[in-house]
Amino acid sequence: MTNFARRRARLLVALACASACAPAALAEKADREKPINYQADTGDVNYQTKVGTLIGSVIITQGTLTIHADKVILRQNPDNSLSATAFGNPLTFREKRDGVDEYYEGVAQRAEYDGQKRFLELFDRALLRKGTDEIRSNYISYNAETEFFKAEGRPDTRPPAAGEPPLGARVRGIFQPQPKEEKAKDEKGKGAKEEKAKDEKSKEDRGKGDKAPEATPAAPPLPLKQDSAIGAKPDK
Repeated sequence: MTNFARRRARLLVALACASACAPAALAEKADREKPINYQADTGDVNYQTKVGTLIGSVIITQGTLTIHADKVILRQNPDNSLSATAFGNPLTFREKRDGVDEYYEGVAQRAEYDGQKRFLELFDRALLRKGTDEIRSNYISYNAETEFFKAEGRPDTRPPAAGEPPLGARVRGIFQPQPKEEKAKDEKGKGAKEEKAKDEKSKEDRGKGDKAPEATPAAPPLPLKQDSAIGAKPDK
């Protein structure tokens, strides 16, 4: 096994263990309220500007966010969010999605993350996994705020390593089948909505039938004709 294959295998095992062992956490919007923890073989950090460069087995965590890389240039933003440029062979990025107990994960050779915009870009042999769905390309961007991703087919920037298949200028992805329980839940919810609409319409129709008919307005009285005998002078 090549050094690349061994390193990749270790990273994937670590990522899988983190996924299995991680406790339920708050949504990623709360990550910026947590401290930024980092470790590396060497580091050059300016505590005044909150900017630093870390090299060698770098690990950065902030709340549910985790980055593993060979080199990271990081910055703490005014809102305490983290922005970073990471390099690795490969690097891994992981953060919890909003509102669900599920993570999105990225693997690439280079990554740009803007914590203020919550925008991630992955370059070169990139993989983005969201739940059980995934997409592969040489460029992927992901907006964690809107959960919108974009992938572009770009040529490989380097030849593949031994035993590594070429990716090429293609975009590849997988959407897993929707779980039966969720599908049944969706269909049940749809049926309940339709039944509720039918009941409301039926009640409305019954209400119309129970209403008393409106009374027809009475015709105005006819004017009285003057009696010719009244007030007439008697015959002599």
